[in-house]
Amino acid sequence: MPIPVSHMRFMTWRSLATAAVAALMAALLVPVAAHGATRQSTPVYSYANAIRESVWVDTGLDGDSDGRHDRVAVDIVRPREPARQGHKIPVIMDASPYYSCCGRGNESQKKTYDANGHVVQMPLFYDNYFVPRGYAFVGVDLAGTNRSDGCVDVGGRSDILSAKAVVDWLNGRARAYTTRTGTATARAGWTNGRTGMIGKSWDGTIANGVAATGVKGLRTIVPISAISSWYDYYFAKGAPLYDSGPDWLSGYVDSPDARAKCAAVQGKLVDGAPRTGDWTPLWTERDYVKDAAKVKASVFLVHGMQDLNVRTKNFGQWWDALARNGVERKIWLSQTGHVDPFDFRRSAWVDTLHRWFDHELLGYDNGIGHEPMADIERHPDQWATSAVWPPRTTGAATLRPGAGARPGVGTLGLVRRSGTETFTDDPGHSETDWAADIDRPTTDKAGFTTGPLTRDLRLSGSSTVTVTATPTTSTAHLSAVLVEFGQDNIRDYAGSGEGVNTLTDRTCWGASTAGDNSCYKVTGAAVTGVGQTVLSRSWAGLGNHASDRGVPLTPGKAYTITLDLAATDHVVPKGHRLALIVAGTDKDLIDPPSTTPTLTLDLSRTSARVPLVGGADAFERATAGSAAAPAASVLDGVRAPHTIHRVPGEDH
Repeated sequence: MPIPVSHMRFMTWRSLATAAVAALMAALLVPVAAHGATRQSTPVYSYANAIRESVWVDTGLDGDSDGRHDRVAVDIVRPREPARQGHKIPVIMDASPYYSCCGRGNESQKKTYDANGHVVQMPLFYDNYFVPRGYAFVGVDLAGTNRSDGCVDVGGRSDILSAKAVVDWLNGRARAYTTRTGTATARAGWTNGRTGMIGKSWDGTIANGVAATGVKGLRTIVPISAISSWYDYYFAKGAPLYDSGPDWLSGYVDSPDARAKCAAVQGKLVDGAPRTGDWTPLWTERDYVKDAAKVKASVFLVHGMQDLNVRTKNFGQWWDALARNGVERKIWLSQTGHVDPFDFRRSAWVDTLHRWFDHELLGYDNGIGHEPMADIERHPDQWATSAVWPPRTTGAATLRPGAGARPGVGTLGLVRRSGTETFTDDPGHSETDWAADIDRPTTDKAGFTTGPLTRDLRLSGSSTVTVTATPTTSTAHLSAVLVEFGQDNIRDYAGSGEGVNTLTDRTCWGASTAGDNSCYKVTGAAVTGVGQTVLSRSWAGLGNHASDRGVPLTPGKAYTITLDLAATDHVVPKGHRLALIVAGTDKDLIDPPSTTPTLTLDLSRTSARVPLVGGADAFERATAGSAAAPAASVLDGVRAPHTIHRVPGEDH
């Protein structure tokens, strides 16, 4: 459904009174560029002389059931000079479970500490770059990790409220202590409370969840490759995406202290997340999309359109919910997999992030609010922009499959067709295999293609595929994929670097100390030539056709189910083809069912609802006069996607 224009504005500007206060405070906050130039914070404060301190914030929870409120460790790096001058500063915050177990960034940096327990190395470049520019950087150990009390509950109340408590403390609404167990309190008198949360994967997920509480003082979030609903990390309408659940993930990041105390929490994660894929109260608690109306912070969202770790349904449904609620927002979409923009567009990323935080946390009118809402990578290192996203002219077109002259090799158009197609689930085959054989009859898929397009055709947003299928067994999984056919060079998202290569040279982003270097290895695009590119994917358990709880199927009975195709933005160029493939188990991307079904599709009741710039008219124009499909051949794509990480935050 098209988004109302009133909800598609990049900036829903605050009242003039609020803006005036922001401008006044910003003027008092940090030195800026020369008078008359665009306002920008500059590196005028000493990083080497920065204050490094730790506090433990009372969360008000007792997740580990030891009779005491849990305290979460908060490591702070902030410039010394503003406090001496009586100026209060804003905060950039990354709340993470990974600071001690696994590390952050392409080089897996961990926190290190001096003899007094103060942080020496803070992972990533944020403190090196922003502290000299008048920001504080705060690294929060989520409950149950590193130096924090409590238990990891994988996106639940403990995860979210332990991070929210830090925002509350920064705004004078919560209590903190100078040690983990002592009674001496610590105040955040050095900050004005304005907080921006940032982070990749699990860290960005926490930013989403905290924003969904509507907490005061959180002014912006920058979620990178982040989850918006934990059910959609583990399942797709009943189809399991991983062979484990949140209990395994909790155990992966737990501190030794948490492992000794958190068996009860682990048990709740097991019981609340059955491998049946049924929706339970555990998933409701971890669904931030339902609370998008509470979000007061602006959102700068970044995601790889080929992310097969945190799959892109997560960003699509979050973006759409934010749009419906008029949230200020901006988006970057890359061709990569699960990769930080620091590693696929470094210079532009640092510059844009700098201006974003200056605008949102310092109140600087630096023009970023008047720039295009979306940056989209069309080819490796080649970017396009959209004033709003999806574009205002985007409309849903209902594309319908039709039978062809050979079994499983059909057509795709706007006219409803009759007939059937049949395929048998083969868990040993993947979307890459299906696409390679799009023009040849195979028993494992049903494929439907346009002829070569006579005009470019742009998809922008989230699609759905409605399938009516009759199974031969009591269980069945379905996959639906949209594919472009035609020669192209793309980022090799299925490779070990998920679209990037890590090189040996380094570039530096901010100030350094002996214990915290701001210089990071350069990366470059990992490019591969292909004859086919999967644009969007979805999966489902057919037993979930009627509700979010699966039921056994009756062999021989027809069922209708709608699959949610992942959000994307892609131009299928003139001369290339667009295809819909429907099949069973997508190897390594979903787990197979307990049986091996054959499924018969009712083509008259099967369709794809696809957001096209220009709507159905654009599709009709692009396919008018289209020539016949080429002769059958095997079409190369990326290698079959590797077995996907079970950890939202493991880097390429």
